[in-house]
Amino acid sequence: MLDKIRGGLVVSCQALENEPLHGSAIMARMALAAKDGGAVAIRAQGADDIRAVGEATGLPVIGLIKRNYPDSDIYITPTQKEMEEISGTGCAMAALDMTLRTRPGGEKAEDLVKMAHAAGCLVLADISTKEEALMAVKSGADAVSTTLSGYTPYSPHLEGPDFDLVADLARHLSVPVFAEGRVSRPEEAARMLSLGAWCVVVGSAITRPQLITAGFARALKAR
Repeated sequence: MLDKIRGGLVVSCQALENEPLHGSAIMARMALAAKDGGAVAIRAQGADDIRAVGEATGLPVIGLIKRNYPDSDIYITPTQKEMEEISGTGCAMAALDMTLRTRPGGEKAEDLVKMAHAAGCLVLADISTKEEALMAVKSGADAVSTTLSGYTPYSPHLEGPDFDLVADLARHLSVPVFAEGRVSRPEEAARMLSLGAWCVVVGSAITRPQLITAGFARALKAR
């Protein structure tokens, strides 16, 4: 899978229950549109969406499950329960938060990695800092993604992508680095590849029309 997606665009097709496009049938069509546009893989949330996207597109799917727990800020595949659900979908890769924050119930990220590998899934570690990336690789992650840079209280809060983190990780890690997080323009995606990213993941700028519309509306109001 990793060789197949190298240098390409991964599109994140996600809509939570409170969003207008929520539903596996809708996300499958969104993913198919992304495939027609040149996407090499899809990042999908929820077991039903993961299965539907894989069946509709035939592309590799990076699966995750978002779930909130009262004793932790981690919500991207936070526990073994979510990993078990993902493992049953047949997706090529499982994404999970591998920041250094405490997991629900005190669970360990390395145990989720072992579960994924046992099910034949690669593991993508969503991280926010270089330290977390290094720890994720040590724990067995097959690739890391800068997904959470700016979304933990101790990582840089930038308006745009974290180019510096991508470049630093690409220089020092032994596994592929996925550039993800606030990539909103094609030239930003291209720059990520020039900095050494294995591939680029784009979500909201492509698949969340309510946010795209809001950007246009704000610009007109500010005129």
